[in-house]
Amino acid sequence: MILKALYDYYNRCGNLPASGMEEKEIGFVIVISKEGKFVRFEDCRIDNKQAKTYLVKKHVGRSSAVVANYLYDNSSYVLGYAENAKAKKDVEEQTTKRSDKESTCLEAFKEKVDSIYKVYPENNDLAAICKFYQQSKEEILACISQDSLWEDIKKNLSKKYSTFSFRIDGDLKIVAEKKELLQLENSEDDNKGNGFCLITGNKGTTVDTTTATMIPGSQATAKLVAFQVNSGYDSYGKKKCGNAPISKDAEFAYTTALNAMLQKGSHNKFGVGNRTFVFWASSNAEAAEQTEESLFDLLGFADEEQDDPNARIEQVRKVFTSIYSGTLKTSLDDRFYILGLAPNSARIAVVYWSECSLKEFAEKILRHFDDMEIIDTRKDGKPYMGIKSMLAAVTLNGELSKATPNIPEAVVKSIFQGTPYPFTLFSACIRRIRAESGNKDNNAIRIARMAIIKAYLNRINDNNKKIDTMLDKSNTNQGYLCGRLFAVLDKIQEDANGIRSICERYMNAASATPASVFATILNLSYHHMEKLTNESRKIFYEKMKQEIIDKIPATGFPAHLDLQDQGRFFIGYYHQRQDFFTKKEDENKN
Repeated sequence: MILKALYDYYNRCGNLPASGMEEKEIGFVIVISKEGKFVRFEDCRIDNKQAKTYLVKKHVGRSSAVVANYLYDNSSYVLGYAENAKAKKDVEEQTTKRSDKESTCLEAFKEKVDSIYKVYPENNDLAAICKFYQQSKEEILACISQDSLWEDIKKNLSKKYSTFSFRIDGDLKIVAEKKELLQLENSEDDNKGNGFCLITGNKGTTVDTTTATMIPGSQATAKLVAFQVNSGYDSYGKKKCGNAPISKDAEFAYTTALNAMLQKGSHNKFGVGNRTFVFWASSNAEAAEQTEESLFDLLGFADEEQDDPNARIEQVRKVFTSIYSGTLKTSLDDRFYILGLAPNSARIAVVYWSECSLKEFAEKILRHFDDMEIIDTRKDGKPYMGIKSMLAAVTLNGELSKATPNIPEAVVKSIFQGTPYPFTLFSACIRRIRAESGNKDNNAIRIARMAIIKAYLNRINDNNKKIDTMLDKSNTNQGYLCGRLFAVLDKIQEDANGIRSICERYMNAASATPASVFATILNLSYHHMEKLTNESRKIFYEKMKQEIIDKIPATGFPAHLDLQDQGRFFIGYYHQRQDFFTKKEDENKN
């Protein structure tokens, strides 16, 4: 199902590399004359992390085997030079082995160039490259070492973009991208192959191994589909992909589609922790394309310094509302896919997979908007809490890498499938509030944490009374009432003394065992009330205290609050505090 969806995406796009081709980062181009003499190096790097891409023939799969690529490769193959190995016990022996391997790689690349030249004997570009390689390895290195860029190149040979190709001086294209030299296989011949493809159902030439689809944190050779010999997958005398046959065309299509979505700058992916998620729609319809772009904006990857994030998110809400309401037309055949991947020792692990119609997906996103919505009186308030904001709210210092394992995909699943948010997210939120409640900056009760608690409680109590976005005076839950009362007592002390010591000292106990502390802090509030100089404020706070206490049972404050009611305590506290600021803003406007 996953492979078929990726295969269909390749055919849907129409602008991805043709069969046998790929977009390859080539960081350095060797410029030579028509006589095969070295002229200079050309730096094709965009920055220190990426380089310009060229449409070249697809790279060959290799692990320990020495196999050259088609008119481009790394420095070991093209120049017979590799970065220095790390110091080892027998340095001389290691140096000899390394030199032998580099020479073997260089010879393999020379043989590859010669074989291509035999097919195109009239081509002047290939003739120039062959003349270049008539020099010995030592002569080649002596020439290129005179270039001012060589020292910088040697420092970056381990980078992904450290790939080399040739360009004839005065030409505009590198030799590896010239279509007349590519020797692409005829796809019609592939249809006369030796097996039936599990993706297309058609007969074709099947592959033994698949192309690497590397994600952040994985090995360079990591693959979505891989088989290990002698591990139970080589039954009936078949090895590697023989038990799950995939044709060359289908394998090329799905790996090219996945790599295109994984590449830097793609608007079809997002990362959370060490998880990488890719998403795509099944068609080119307007609703499908807007869903892809809106989900990218929703996850906060646009440059917030150059645009208004609030306006952008509101536009996203409008798109999903239009799709759900039918204003933006969709059909039942319009599907939306989300694939979650994680690095593994040698393969890529699939940690999440979702498929649904565009309308169903829009409904789930809109529900997440509604569930996470909570009052925000800040001037720079944001209308939406994204996945990264949610995870940052429940980790120490907001570091996503410290999130509990498996939380990221659990949060993604709850958002994209409309299921309850994970208990681990809720409990981590409560723990962070308790850990930070004693801080003098009083920053434990943050809007992101309150939005998480509200959303979690509303989803697991779907058929009961929901927690409102703002203060709800009709809510008689004991945890919620205790939180409201605690906020009033906290505000009284703040107005009277300019400090909030009861928040620092008593919040944890008040949220878990109200009966043990409320008698104490109520007595303290009478002393704080005496220090208020404004009589109307005294009356206002007294009425508010009485309004809340009247809803608490005659038996008194509860001796213990369970974890859900502890969450309601913090929501009640937050709602009441925000209500104070809201009233103040309204009064100033009047």
